[in-house]
Amino acid sequence: MGRPPEVFVRPVSMTEGRRLQRIGRTARDPVKLRRAIVVLMSAQGQSVPDIAHLLDCSQEYVRGVIHAFNDTGFAALNPKWSGGRPKTIGEQARRQICLLARCCPRDLGLALSTWSLSKLADHAVAAGLVTSVSREAVRQILRAAGISWQAGKTWKASADPDFIAKMRRVLDLYDHPPADGRVICADEFGPLSLQPRPGRAWRPVRHPARRRATYHRTGGVRHMLAALDLASGKICYRIRDRKRHQEFLSFLKLLRQRWPGHKLYLVLDNFSPHKHPEVTSWATAHNVELVFLPTNASWLNWIESEFAALRYFALNGTDHRTHAEQGDAIAAYLRWHNTRAHPKTSFAPGSVIRTWTSYQNKVA
Repeated sequence: MGRPPEVFVRPVSMTEGRRLQRIGRTARDPVKLRRAIVVLMSAQGQSVPDIAHLLDCSQEYVRGVIHAFNDTGFAALNPKWSGGRPKTIGEQARRQICLLARCCPRDLGLALSTWSLSKLADHAVAAGLVTSVSREAVRQILRAAGISWQAGKTWKASADPDFIAKMRRVLDLYDHPPADGRVICADEFGPLSLQPRPGRAWRPVRHPARRRATYHRTGGVRHMLAALDLASGKICYRIRDRKRHQEFLSFLKLLRQRWPGHKLYLVLDNFSPHKHPEVTSWATAHNVELVFLPTNASWLNWIESEFAALRYFALNGTDHRTHAEQGDAIAAYLRWHNTRAHPKTSFAPGSVIRTWTSYQNKVA
């Protein structure tokens, strides 16, 4: 049998040549890139055996690409991905598996409180939904349906009958700060105990950081009283041994000294020291308005997000042995924060809470 005649690509114009070069530089699909290289090399006069040798592929593959390009042009460079083998699990069975995953196993008479992929697959087979199914198939079915493995979270519903009015008052202060004063968000952070704190860090694979175990913590606790000034975004604070109304009143006097010529609108939760008669009478006499949040709605206090950042960046992953050392770490972080602070605007602008006309018990 004689040698097959040489096969070359049809004449390529300058525009087509530039397009092929661009595909060779920018194509992310390896199949398209390989086919473009075959066409370019053939257009440059390379023979089929030479192209097959350089690309480490068969001569039949090279001839097929050249013939396809001669017939259909650039459409031949795009891979024709097939859909794979037909699905062995029908759509109805997939919906039933998703429904099964969202049920509690105890409701189905099983002695389990939660599912694993293997137990879910076994029960789907036992219930006759499918004849057989693997753990990976179950995982893919759940993922395609938007069902993920999540930790349970608690939500404390508010029983405040004036929830909407109080929430709107707070949101109005956030959105339209009064011209005659400053809006301050205040709260307590803590308790600050001396203990190894869990945290995350970049580490070599399989070499996590280890923390010491503590069985006796005799250092006591401290409490941080903090205030967030929305006009500047800065935080001022004091760390005290206790958080009674005496300590809170002393902190209020510090805020009054910091902004002597402004009326202070102080956004607070319903912690009992905040409502102590000595605190409320002093606030009335010194041009400080205490704006209380609805009960069980501390998430409306803007300072809570700053506390989350403080805990994550200053405390997580640490193991301070003294309160002075821990206080220095907090002070260093807050100095860093205050040098980069910006005015606080746009509290939850697109949140559903701004559309509420009555309190929603299921908002999580």
